[in-house]
Amino acid sequence: MKTPSRRTRTVRAALTTDVEHRAVVPPIYLSSNYAFDGFGGKGRYDYSRSANPTRDQLGDALAALEEGVGAVVTSSGMGAISLVVHQQCKSGDLILAPHDCYGGTVRLFLALERQSAIRVRFVDFSDSAAYAEALTERPRLVWIETPSNPLLSITDLAQAIPAAKAVGATVAVDNTFLTPVWQQPFAYGADIVVHSTTKYLNGHSDVVGGVVISSTAALQEDMAWWANCLGLTGSAFDSYLTLRGLRTLHARLAVHASNAQVLAQALSAHPAVAAVHYPGITSHPQHALAARQQSGFGAMLSFELRGGVPAVEAFLSALACFTLAESLGGVESLVSHPATMTHAALAPDAKLRAGLVDGLLRLSVGIEDPADLLADVVAGLDRAHAAR
Repeated sequence: MKTPSRRTRTVRAALTTDVEHRAVVPPIYLSSNYAFDGFGGKGRYDYSRSANPTRDQLGDALAALEEGVGAVVTSSGMGAISLVVHQQCKSGDLILAPHDCYGGTVRLFLALERQSAIRVRFVDFSDSAAYAEALTERPRLVWIETPSNPLLSITDLAQAIPAAKAVGATVAVDNTFLTPVWQQPFAYGADIVVHSTTKYLNGHSDVVGGVVISSTAALQEDMAWWANCLGLTGSAFDSYLTLRGLRTLHARLAVHASNAQVLAQALSAHPAVAAVHYPGITSHPQHALAARQQSGFGAMLSFELRGGVPAVEAFLSALACFTLAESLGGVESLVSHPATMTHAALAPDAKLRAGLVDGLLRLSVGIEDPADLLADVVAGLDRAHAAR
């Protein structure tokens, strides 16, 4: 038989690996420790912080999905980012990051800079001249988030990654928004790929987790050492749930993306909306780039309402199928106000630079009936328009 497709391999990850009872779905290993085979007889597993069979099954599945060499499963997405920084950077090293990336990433980098652990510079990665100028400072780590959170800005991986590596930087790509189904950063030369597995990979809003996937065996070995040293590894139970969610990834994403396209078109046509940020519509300035380097446009979108906070409040008051909550990537639809929620920790000037205006809302489009989601959004827009 020919090598199965990525979709088939994802569905069948770790199935029928139980040699004792021949369970189709592998058992969960909750034990914190494992017996030695006599004095000096350490087996593959001894203590679950260091290694765990269930966590390893998830890591192997995610590494194969991203086509990396190996993966370290962490207890959160922020744990994954922290692991990369600890492994890559020493005191005084420079990290180059997008000016509009996830608020938690910004908070971490700035906190480490205040402690003199690193230096950080935030740049508009879509501005090729500004990016090239920043690279002259020879950063140790270039952190790429594409599409960005929440404005869905696209970084040209075919340009940005080789340029960073030419000055000796390690390149890490946060692929949370698109997953390996829609984007493969290693194909463009990335060294490291990071996910918050809390989001689409698990897909059911019942797990917090992360993963760091490496392009080389040496990187993987070093990441595993640091994860064990720092105690960042994920739990067996969360790994089990994430592996369960992973098997439906391709099927879920197809519905997510279809629904998002419907809503993006409706938002673009409504007078209450000043701007729509979704690369899947042709009016997006980076639509062609997204179409070239992605195999799908994703299911995250953001839009700016005319009328600021009063319009936001009016829009939210009309919703029945969207839950006002942080996070994203679950089967249920969510709405958030980045300026006061996911990016609330940013200073006012940083919010302004990142385009986080008061009227901006972010949608994580779920897999409900698209007609219901559309009716919900239109009702909210009508109410927001009337409130102006």
